[in-house]
Amino acid sequence: MTSFWRDARAFAEEASARAGKRLLAEFGRSVPSVKADGTLVTDADRAANEMLLDSVRKRFPDHAALTEEGNTTAPDAEWCWIIDPLDGTTNFARGVPVWAISLGLLHRGVPVFGHVRVPPLGESFDGVFPEESGEGGRAEARLNGRRIETSRAEPDRHRFFTICSRSTALLLRPFPCKIRMLGSAAHNYLLTASGAALGGVEETPKIWDLAGVWPIVKAAGGEWAHLAAPPFPLVARSDYARRSFPSLAVARADLLPVFLPLVRAARVSGGDPIL
Repeated sequence: MTSFWRDARAFAEEASARAGKRLLAEFGRSVPSVKADGTLVTDADRAANEMLLDSVRKRFPDHAALTEEGNTTAPDAEWCWIIDPLDGTTNFARGVPVWAISLGLLHRGVPVFGHVRVPPLGESFDGVFPEESGEGGRAEARLNGRRIETSRAEPDRHRFFTICSRSTALLLRPFPCKIRMLGSAAHNYLLTASGAALGGVEETPKIWDLAGVWPIVKAAGGEWAHLAAPPFPLVARSDYARRSFPSLAVARADLLPVFLPLVRAARVSGGDPIL
């Protein structure tokens, strides 16, 4: 691993640890309000957002930033951090210990490094997927410092597949795996990266839900299938506040023909896509 990626990893670990400490102090106590897009937000979200944004500005003054609770317009920049200060706000507000802090570093609009911290579970994920970043190095994904890989198992009734609350039509027809729904898009996808699940689908993830986990899943050996417009590369000067990118992650490419038809069939159940 090159010094560039080591520096990015060390920065993300430190910044998310500080924000996580702040969030844990408010866990289960914050009173949420409803944003214009119908999702919840708390004062803790906003405070963590400012902490993370300030950290990026100080450590990488030449990098741009896009955040769920701040600037949602994609900059025209070579390097950009995408910040989700609190993924799983409903869980956080109700005292359910599955929520995360997500950071993604994009090069020319494509994620090349991701970091996700799950403070209540003591989990810290990161992944480097260098591609054409020009910074060298090899793909690598880790959980708490240990390398992780996606599962090589075949689908059966003892394997997991994760969904969100808007993709429950999958429950109405036979499915080759047990289904789990945890309330955090990042954590759902990371179960595929860590080998705990064979795949997962989210119907309405925003760009900040995907930026941190996208390179981790890829570096662990997983594959993505985007069910509508692809989220990456970002389009400069586009506002991503209300744009969703339904996406399927699978443990490996040969599982796409297994899960993708089932997901597509569920999306048009009743004649209309699940929204």
